[in-house]
Amino acid sequence: MSRVWMSLGVLAAALHLFSPAAFAQSTPPQVYTSKSFQVMTDLPPDQAKELMEKLETMVKLVSAYYGSPCRKPIRMYVVDKLSNWPAEELQQMPADGQAAIRNGAGVTLTTTRGILGGPKLDADAVVYAVADHGTAQHEAVHAYCGITFGETGPVWYSEGMAEVGQYFRPNEKGVNAADYVIDYLTSRAPKPLMEIVNNPLETTGDSWQNYAWRWAVCHLLGYNTNYAPRFKPLGLSLLAGNDTSFQNVYGAQIPEIDFEYRLFLKNLAPGYRCDLCSWDWNTRFKAVTGSTQVVAKVDAQRGWQPSRGLVKANTSYQSAATGEWSTAPGADAVSVAGDAQGHGTLMGIVFDDYALSEPFVIGDARTFTVPKDGQLFLRCRDDWGAIADNKGTVSVRIKLAGQ
Repeated sequence: MSRVWMSLGVLAAALHLFSPAAFAQSTPPQVYTSKSFQVMTDLPPDQAKELMEKLETMVKLVSAYYGSPCRKPIRMYVVDKLSNWPAEELQQMPADGQAAIRNGAGVTLTTTRGILGGPKLDADAVVYAVADHGTAQHEAVHAYCGITFGETGPVWYSEGMAEVGQYFRPNEKGVNAADYVIDYLTSRAPKPLMEIVNNPLETTGDSWQNYAWRWAVCHLLGYNTNYAPRFKPLGLSLLAGNDTSFQNVYGAQIPEIDFEYRLFLKNLAPGYRCDLCSWDWNTRFKAVTGSTQVVAKVDAQRGWQPSRGLVKANTSYQSAATGEWSTAPGADAVSVAGDAQGHGTLMGIVFDDYALSEPFVIGDARTFTVPKDGQLFLRCRDDWGAIADNKGTVSVRIKLAGQ
């Protein structure tokens, strides 16, 4: 069986393909080859070399993630300025490829023969993209999946993982999405989770805004320790063309994922680590009443952590902490009172029925009250994108005031 399909990439805005500067300098297209790529581009040689290095690094990381090397080199046409390309070269491009480039975007055209996911699968993928490195890398992820698996999965997974893949960096787990993506996601009400993963009307190439939401879901599921163990098998099953879905795999966990998805978007920042901020759903809590008290170890390098205490609004509690922590390399260690800028201050928040109170300061205060009933969580105050370099833990004891 043979079939042809395409995946489209989009940009926030068209590039400079048709600006006056596009005609100021002529660099005829050249062919560059590497282990995994054959790229024709009119980029200047130094920029072309940089692109090839990024592509090789990306496909190496994507191959390691899926556990499958790319079956054959990926062919790409990467256009910086259309005026640099001879008319006869452009005429050989398929209409879909030309249209994507003229629209400042990219497209991957894949032809498959054989059984999806089978050992005898034979597939070819050709990328046509503008010379923005993010677009080329995004499309290269589609091409890798097409060649390796013969499929890229449903739109939410296909485009979400292509966005995740273009941001892959060696030994890096923090958020490094483009600034405009982070700015957009943090300035809008969260798009409902199920509208992203269960919307058959969405199509590839629809809008960069939809790509941003899909990236957010896939990044969260791929790095959060509560969901990552199931996410890769889900992806491999989708790429094999199996009859499975987000709902089938996560089922009863969906309310928890929805909560962490909304929390991720609220705190999203460059460097944010989903693995360090994964919510603890397993710790048991007990009511802090009478002589009952709780003790918690709070790690400066993690997000909200369980105090083990159930608390009530308008009730006074007493805290006592031992230990110190630091919130930057080389910074002096501080107590839970924090430094002059508030970094290192012990903070609290109350969780109940998948909703959070506003955060509040506990610090080294002898007594404090909470804004609602629920489970008390604690953390070391620091910018959400900067907690990975924090050091130290403190022990916090909480009991009713006056006991």
